Amino acid sequence: MVYLPPPHLASASRPSYGEAYAKILAAHRRSPKTAASSVIMLVAPDVDALCASKMLADLFKQDDVMHRIIPVSGHAELERIRDELTTYADLHTLIMFNMGAILDLPSAEWFGDFPTSLAVHVIDSSRPQNLSSVFGGGENGDRIVIWDDGAVEGLQEERKAWEVLTYAPEDDSDDEDSDFDSEEEAQEEDEDNEDEEDYEGGNGSPSRKRRSLGEGGRRQGKRRKVDQPNRISREERAQHEARLIKYYQSGTWHGQSASGTMYILATVLERVDNDLLWLAILGLTYQYVTSRISREEYDKYQSIYHDEVARLNPAPPAGLGDDFKSQNPDDNSVYASEELRFMMFRHWNLYDAMYHSSYVASKLGIWKERGRKRLTGLLAKMGFSIAETQQPYPHMAKDLKLSLRQKLDQLAPEYGLVELSYPSFMRCYGYRSQPLSAGDAVEALSALLDIAGGTRIEVEIEGTRNGGEWFGGGKVWEGGREGRYRDDERENIPPAVLANVVKAQMQAQADAEGKENGEGEELQWWVRNFWSAYDALSDIERLREAISLSMALHRAIIRQGSSIIDKQDIKTLRGHRVVVLTQGPDLPLFVHPGVLARLALWLVDALRDRVEATTPVYARSRRKALPFVLACLNEKAGTYIVVGVTGAPDFDDVRKNEFGLAFLDAKERCNARTRHGTFDTSVLEINKDDLKVFLQTLCEGGERY
Repeated sequence: MVYLPPPHLASASRPSYGEAYAKILAAHRRSPKTAASSVIMLVAPDVDALCASKMLADLFKQDDVMHRIIPVSGHAELERIRDELTTYADLHTLIMFNMGAILDLPSAEWFGDFPTSLAVHVIDSSRPQNLSSVFGGGENGDRIVIWDDGAVEGLQEERKAWEVLTYAPEDDSDDEDSDFDSEEEAQEEDEDNEDEEDYEGGNGSPSRKRRSLGEGGRRQGKRRKVDQPNRISREERAQHEARLIKYYQSGTWHGQSASGTMYILATVLERVDNDLLWLAILGLTYQYVTSRISREEYDKYQSIYHDEVARLNPAPPAGLGDDFKSQNPDDNSVYASEELRFMMFRHWNLYDAMYHSSYVASKLGIWKERGRKRLTGLLAKMGFSIAETQQPYPHMAKDLKLSLRQKLDQLAPEYGLVELSYPSFMRCYGYRSQPLSAGDAVEALSALLDIAGGTRIEVEIEGTRNGGEWFGGGKVWEGGREGRYRDDERENIPPAVLANVVKAQMQAQADAEGKENGEGEELQWWVRNFWSAYDALSDIERLREAISLSMALHRAIIRQGSSIIDKQDIKTLRGHRVVVLTQGPDLPLFVHPGVLARLALWLVDALRDRVEATTPVYARSRRKALPFVLACLNEKAGTYIVVGVTGAPDFDDVRKNEFGLAFLDAKERCNARTRHGTFDTSVLEINKDDLKVFLQTLCEGGERY
């Protein structure tokens, strides 16, 4: 079997995560050419994959396993790296985080032609999975190892259908096959003993196996009745095909986070600590805040991590509320907490934190003057003056902070705010920083991955209102600590930072030279963003600096979202809400798929109670949803970035995203020039001239659905 069940479903005959990790170590230690390129991790640019790669890198470090981490932006980049990996003679282990689940990895198009010594481990939270990778056998099939979360156990019907369609011969075949079948039946009558040896032993002649199995010749130990061949009718074949089509076309969804899988591995290896636990919590929180999993799924995993937090950390002091502080200079504890749905409120002022919350926006309608007055009225009823709500939260009066939750519980339901909190976690950083919540850390890491480089954005200086760079209230984001010190302040640069500044300047010069020589600049910014976020996982100062970047990003999202609603830019086409962004000061920001997807999720949340849910014409299920299609013009490339989001009518619920197949179907029907630049199938880049006909074809749906 080529998929690994979780440890609680494992047995002596079914190895799990620990045995797979032991095989990686064994292969590394017996390799005659042990080098960093013998174990390679391919990592998708999202917070979950980032945390999972960091966790596995820590485990490898403890076992002295040299490895290499390569960020991969999308399928096109994965194809390029796949071709590059063919030149690595000492490569024996390839680990893919949050990519590859839907690909037919055993095929020659991907890893079928690689040496048999290569093992490919796929740790991907996205669904559906390619059944050839999960259930395939043979040399190519066995080298693909799927780290499953237990969901494959519920795919027995799909497995049966896949095996029948892959291995069983068709009832009505061509003349050549029927001639061979008659010869084979005659041989079965005359030479029973030989046939029993061939088929029961599983060692029949290769030519006979190839002809009987056709192209899907990866069956192992498949016995065959001597008296009658194992054939299926056309009707049965059609039923099995329909089952597989339903599985693949039901939309995309997500299972256990990749970082959660790594935490289970660390638990099996008995190496769990607060660092690994915190990374697993960040991966789970990322899935929840980006609407990849429902509240029900989140609560299931959150309860597990809650028990782990209680096991690994001392009991927190009672009665501190949100004014929680580290207990000693070296306190790195993790504590459970109730997180308010206010955007980074511990680092912002209370008014802005509520104003930039998608949940508050949906209930109060803050894009209108009336909604903003309702927000001000709520704060006034709670006894918070305008001056207090405009102060940074750490500088608010302590009695107001301690009474905040109690007053919200009393007054917020009058405004429809009944789900203002959710269970989460916080981590202490001793003398280095104030405690940081999991939600704030995820927002900061997401901002680093999306816009740490490659985009000009202005951030607010702490303690001032944003009045622009010239007026001292804001400054242009310069990419973190390396950019904080200018040349005219060289005497004030700490010695430890000087080397980083010089390195950053040399890198900038090299990038400029590469741009002049015609080399692609796009590859550089997202690679730099990935490593900025990776470094921030273990550097609280970088992470806290990124919070201001995340605030600037959310300001832009609220600005653009409010403008879209105010100007009534949302067009309704056959049950779809379609928005096309072609101008505006923040246009270069929204060409990043991650930022555009955030805007789409904000619009879904904001309009959930104000628009009627519909059933898309291409949907296979009859459940109503809020399908949003956002397109943003990339002026430099002459293309549009298109994002499709299938929002649920109920808050904290999740619908399967069916835009991936809908995009492919619309592309085939209108012959639009498109490409998938990311691993998310609901994100598409399309030629500027083809957008109009593509959107019309998409919203018309297809006869095939």
